[in-house]
Amino acid sequence: MDEDVRVGIVDDGANDEQLEVLALLLRQELLMLDVRSVEPYREGEAPDGSRGGLAAIAGVLSVSLAPGLQVLGSVVTVVRDWLRRSGTGRTVKLTIEGDVIELSGASDEVQQQLVDAFVRRHAGADV
Repeated sequence: MDEDVRVGIVDDGANDEQLEVLALLLRQELLMLDVRSVEPYREGEAPDGSRGGLAAIAGVLSVSLAPGLQVLGSVVTVVRDWLRRSGTGRTVKLTIEGDVIELSGASDEVQQQLVDAFVRRHAGADV
């Protein structure tokens, strides 16, 4: 497995600055995993006068997973634990090659089954 996972925080009541703070908090936890990198997700052209060539999207991270490692399950676990601690009304969307799963702080059986299927699709059969 040599993929990037896009991790996007959704909070209807938050502005871009608040989403950035939330993303930085989640980033700190994701960096504790055995991943290549966790960086702000960038897309499109940056505004005139800025230093970067691409514009960062508020509240969205790009997690680069190392090949051969089964860390996707760990990424999902960290995100779900972070959501449970961060309050209600917030969700996180994980995207790999157009395949999207939306996680909430709820720990119901159906959501767990969806998470397990998502991880199996992208991490291989030995998860």
